[in-house]
Amino acid sequence: MNSTPTVFLIDDDQAIRDAVGLLLRANGLAVESFASADDFLASNAIRWPSCLLLDVRMPGMSGLDLQKHLQARNQRIPIIFITGHGDVPMAIRAMKAGAFDFVEKPFQAEILLNRIREALVFDAHERCRQAQRDEAAARMALLSPREREVLERVAIGQYNKVIAAELGISISTVEIHRKRVMEKLQAESLSDLIRLQALCDGDNPE
Repeated sequence: MNSTPTVFLIDDDQAIRDAVGLLLRANGLAVESFASADDFLASNAIRWPSCLLLDVRMPGMSGLDLQKHLQARNQRIPIIFITGHGDVPMAIRAMKAGAFDFVEKPFQAEILLNRIREALVFDAHERCRQAQRDEAAARMALLSPREREVLERVAIGQYNKVIAAELGISISTVEIHRKRVMEKLQAESLSDLIRLQALCDGDNPE
């Protein structure tokens, strides 16, 4: 599996693929080019850090169709659409649907390069966040139902005696559950517990 941040360029125009690919490589960016959305999907290349440089209009599956396809599969690769003047309304719709940006043809090289670099940084950050969420979920899965109940109450600041009263158990039992929760989640403080729970809930604890 390639770990180098990569720009996936999808355009049915060979001349565009050659020119843009040359520009990106000359500026130190890794590039893989595809003549169609189907070719890109068949490559399964989306597994590693990347962004997508995508033409709006293409034969077969269009750029907008590919965007919808990836979203339906929860694949959140940042997409920069390359558009002609007449495609701008479509590109705006794509932005509202979650595209990272769109760049009009003929584009300025520096603007395109800056947006691509920003998209790659964004993707790396999101992949890191997803890895943290996956790790937090794996730890949470180790908790028993009772430990989850205790955690939920600890996270909102309830005292042990209040938790004991609500759950109908002794304070010493609450303390045992709290200790096990801390151990299983590898948490050292209440703030660690809150952060892990926020990650599992999809919130940003930062």
